[in-house]
Amino acid sequence: MEIDGGRSRITCTIDFDKDGRQAGYCRAPLSRNTAGWGTVEIPIIVVKNGKGPTLLLTGGVHGDEYEGPIAISRLARTLDPAKVQGRVIMLPAVNIPAIMADTRLSPIDGWDINRTFPGNPKGSFTQMLAHFLDSVILPMADLSLDMHTAGHSADSALSTNMHYLPDPAMREKTMAAASAFGAPFNAVFGGVDEGSTFTSCVERRGKISLGTELGGWGRVNIEGVRIARRGVDNIMKHMGIVEGVPDTTQRDGSPKTRHMMVRDPKAYVFAPRGGLFEPTHNVGDTVRVGEVAGWIHFIEDVDNPPIELTYGMSGVLWMGAGPGRCTRGDAVGVIMQDYQDNWS
Repeated sequence: MEIDGGRSRITCTIDFDKDGRQAGYCRAPLSRNTAGWGTVEIPIIVVKNGKGPTLLLTGGVHGDEYEGPIAISRLARTLDPAKVQGRVIMLPAVNIPAIMADTRLSPIDGWDINRTFPGNPKGSFTQMLAHFLDSVILPMADLSLDMHTAGHSADSALSTNMHYLPDPAMREKTMAAASAFGAPFNAVFGGVDEGSTFTSCVERRGKISLGTELGGWGRVNIEGVRIARRGVDNIMKHMGIVEGVPDTTQRDGSPKTRHMMVRDPKAYVFAPRGGLFEPTHNVGDTVRVGEVAGWIHFIEDVDNPPIELTYGMSGVLWMGAGPGRCTRGDAVGVIMQDYQDNWS
């Protein structure tokens, strides 16, 4: 395959134009001391029937985020090609080396793949994998649903997320997809190191890009899995790939997703020093400006009093610190507010 920036070194035997269900592996070369011609096998499942839109589902871009891989794997085993009109490309375990190591970063080269896009076919393993996703897989998609959680670094209110898009038509289409997915929240954000993410590649290619944050703290969130499973079904219904109407009813009885935004630097609570962080709220809680967000304790220094941190704005806690011990500069809280369309 001749693609942007050179030919991909990753091979895939799937025939993406063939009807039916196909399951196999993308093979990425990885020369090792014990295997000069070694490869890393990345699972891929494609279900296609006739003509129609293409949905790309990716999970495990970070290896310690579990709800997406579980939901996509379940769909890959059960989706009936006869009930499909279009195509679903499923990569439930994109960053398989990190998944097997249970880490955010690749154990091969120490890179965060979601900060390396669009990648480089002649670069490190992670760069090579990013390049393959961006230039081989992504061009086939109409809508990309990249499923994440906050991993070991934080906890998150169950949500979809998207960038704020300057194009009103694309913004409306993306928000409509988020509404159809049906998470409790959809967070619209900007200015958060997004230039090298997979989402940025999707947007540059004029595709609809939707992400998720469905848990964290290094464990499987039961409700996050339920929302993820329902959400992939809802998105297929929204696109007309399968029949049916999306179910967006929430646990609290509300009928739809609550659209939120993160656009102000005051939304972030950063740790000014390293220590043991004691939070005061759970994700999803309503908080107020000036309210105590938590304390940083210095338990190794008996006479050193804790530092009190406060919220810089009112809203709903979207992200909360994961590990108890924080490092200076870590975001230990992120606030989202109800969405307003005017971002000028």
